[in-house]
Amino acid sequence: MKSKFKIKGLDCANCAAELERAIQKIEGIESANISFMTERMIIEYNETRKEEIMEKVKKVIKREEPDVTIEEI
Repeated sequence: MKSKFKIKGLDCANCAAELERAIQKIEGIESANISFMTERMIIEYNETRKEEIMEKVKKVIKREEPDVTIEEI
């Protein structure tokens, strides 16, 4: 399954790349792409574990970039 998010509060493109790499390491994530310029994040993941995976994604974001917020679009 693929989901798109508006991502707010990123400071730089390097921060986006680091966050993208951290999210890609989450079990169940097939791919993650974060665009600093468009403030968008697209993730592909195992649909049967959506809630569990999204909780892990939010934890990684808070750990790596505490000021960043995401909103599904």
